[in-house]
Amino acid sequence: MSLDKTKFKNMRIPVIGAPLFLISNPDLVIAQCKAGIIGAFPSLNARPVEQLDDWLAQISEELSGDDYAPFAANQIVHKSNDRLMTDIGMCVKHKVPVVITSLGAVEEVNQAVHSYGGIVLHDVISDRFAHKAIEKGADGLIAVAAGAGGHAGAQSPFALIQEIRQWFDGPLFLSGSMATGGAVLAAQAMGADGGYIGSAFIATDEARASQDYKQGIVDSRAADIVNTNLFTGIHGNYLKSSIVNAGLDPDHLPESDPSKMNFGSGGGSKAKAWKDIWGCGQGIGAIDKIVPASELVDRLVAEYEAAKARLL
Repeated sequence: MSLDKTKFKNMRIPVIGAPLFLISNPDLVIAQCKAGIIGAFPSLNARPVEQLDDWLAQISEELSGDDYAPFAANQIVHKSNDRLMTDIGMCVKHKVPVVITSLGAVEEVNQAVHSYGGIVLHDVISDRFAHKAIEKGADGLIAVAAGAGGHAGAQSPFALIQEIRQWFDGPLFLSGSMATGGAVLAAQAMGADGGYIGSAFIATDEARASQDYKQGIVDSRAADIVNTNLFTGIHGNYLKSSIVNAGLDPDHLPESDPSKMNFGSGGGSKAKAWKDIWGCGQGIGAIDKIVPASELVDRLVAEYEAAKARLL
């Protein structure tokens, strides 16, 4: 498989910096794109909604020309997100190159992005959802496997990638415990086009996370990740230390009702919980210091090339 160079241009390594809820911001996205990977942010991070116009204008201006990798905006396509079509309208206005959709597939959204030549990547946790996304007009997929930060799937990356590749030959990125260049090459060996890396970028200078959160990434390992649906209604992975600091017992968390998911206006009553409970994937054992995003990308590129050299 190979990515369309007209859509995925100027990438030093086939990686998307995953959109991090509350954390990704224009500074991080711009740094990622200038370093040679796709930078992404959730539209809901721009609050109030009017700020999204400013963010997209800033990012577009900073990344104008042909020297940088494209950027992406993430849209939560869930019925409770009452901002969705307004945010999509902003993406159309600014001609956002890549739109990443999550928690639902809607043809109207895909058609809006296609109207100006943009592409849609939809994140999925199973082959069944992958079929639905492509049937409704998505151009590519992000396979969210076990170990991913935030809303994670439960399937092995081997199982997920091999099932999708039995029928789909378009753009396919892998998410789940990825924090090294070697992991990106392994994803390609399995059949993916590249990696989708989020948690590692929390521990960067540009990330809009507290210093304690960043240090928690550095200090923790896979054993420190807790999988629960308590905080959003969907199972996800979180740092154990943040759950303890919130006064909860990470070993005895109650189950949440998935029907109570609410992304209305990008927050509401859940905003404080999201700030206090830190999403994180299992790959953080590879992160040992807080660095600029460009330095992290440089490391990923060096590791990727070294891994290829070892296999020759």
